[in-house]
Formats: sequence, C-alpha cells, structure tokens
Amino acid sequence: MKRLLLFCSFIALFAININSQEIVLNGTFQGDNLFVKNPFSPSGVGFCVYEVNVNGLTSTDEINSSAFEIDLSVYGFQVGEEVTVSIKYKENCLPIVLNPEVLNARATFEITKLEVTDGKVKWATIKEAGRLPYVVEQFRWNKWIEVGRVSGKGIVAECFYDTPVRIHSGENRFRVKQTDYRGKARYSDEITVSSEKPVVTYAPARVDDELVFSANTMYEIYDEYGGIVFKGFGDKIKVGSLQKGKYYLNYDNDLGTFVKK
Repeated sequence: MKRLLLFCSFIALFAININSQEIVLNGTFQGDNLFVKNPFSPSGVGFCVYEVNVNGLTSTDEINSSAFEIDLSVYGFQVGEEVTVSIKYKENCLPIVLNPEVLNARATFEITKLEVTDGKVKWATIKEAGRLPYVVEQFRWNKWIEVGRVSGKGIVAECFYDTPVRIHSGENRFRVKQTDYRGKARYSDEITVSSEKPVVTYAPARVDDELVFSANTMYEIYDEYGGIVFKGFGDKIKVGSLQKGKYYLNYDNDLGTFVKK
C-alpha cells in the first residue's frame, strides 16, 4: 500500500512538471473576447489546453474542444481595466490565441475641457480605454510638431492633465492626440490663443560664426537638401561648424534663410 502511495505521489509530481507550459497575455479590457485554437494533446487523449485563468480566477469556459472562446464579459470589467489571461497547456503542443490584439488599448478618449493658460496646455478627458500617452502638438512652420507628452491614466472617469508649452508671437494653435496599436490617431479639437509677444527677428543674413535672435525662440535649421542640422531653443546659435552655403531657418512662427560664409 505504501509503495502504491509513493508511486501515485511520483506520478502527481511528474504531471505538474509536464503541464507547466503557459501563455500569459497582459492588456486592458476593450469589450471583446479572446479566441483560442486548441490542438489535440500529443498523447491522443484530450486537448492541449487544460486550464485558463483570468486575473487569477479559473475560467468556467468550455475548453475541451479544438477551438474555444474566453468570455471576458462575465468578469464585470470596465473598459480600460487591466486584464491578465493565463492559458496553461500540455508539453509538446501549443495553443494559438487568434486575436491577442483585442487586449491592446485603443484611443477612445473624449475631451471635456481644453485650454491654454499660465504657459500650459490643460485638458480633461473621459472614456479612456487604456494607458496610452497623450501627445500635445503645436502648429508651427506650416506643420504640426510635438511640444509635450503625458502618460494617460487609462480610466473611464474624468482625468486631468497639463504640460508646459512655449508660446510664439501671433496666433498659436494646439491640439491633443493619442495613437493606439493600430497606428490610428485620435485628435481633440484645436484650440487657438493669441499672443502679444513681439515678432522675433534674426541677424545677420550672411553669418560667419553666430546667428542671433531678438528673443528666445524655438528654432530648426535645414540644409539645402532638407536635412535637419540643428534644432533647439535659445537666442543664438553657433554655426561656425557648418559648411558654406544656403540654409533654411524655422523660428518663432516664421520661416527664413541665411548664408554661411
């Protein structure tokens, strides 16, 4: 009898070892379920998957078939809530999760407030569906450029954010966006504010060593082939290392050129 018990204990330990294969999916609930392709076990008895857990709870879904669905709706998740799915399977076979991307966060936010005040863009959102970064863009030099980045909180309730920005002379346009795993961007409406700052100027038009602005400004310098050379913020740029020739200058809210002698 003792020998039989020892033998059964050995078999149990061995079974735990060979069944230690696991797929773990981490993401956020987006309202969709997971679908799994489930091969037959190499032993010829049963199927590959023997257990599914969702956030530590054993799933009651029927998994003894060649394909099954993991129903996430029964757990009462809110959209954007973090989800961990564990799929345990037998050795020498591998189940396939057909749509793991459904756990990736999507850009679903809605803006409830957007303003520019005290040198900051401030906004509030609802209905976020995951922790995606917010990118604040400003329209300068005939294009939208990134001027701030803030991590999203990823919850449905109202969230508040802000980021400092640099205001240029004249009309300033800003917007907020998120881009999800599909590469699809979601934008806020634009907000426009006017500044009474004086227009920035620069000199000289033909320069040996240093280009000087009349005030601190964001700037970009491009060569004649459109390649970026310098970018930054300040009231002067050391250009002595540049090769001779014509260069294009983006500054303040304007475009210009200069020649390196």
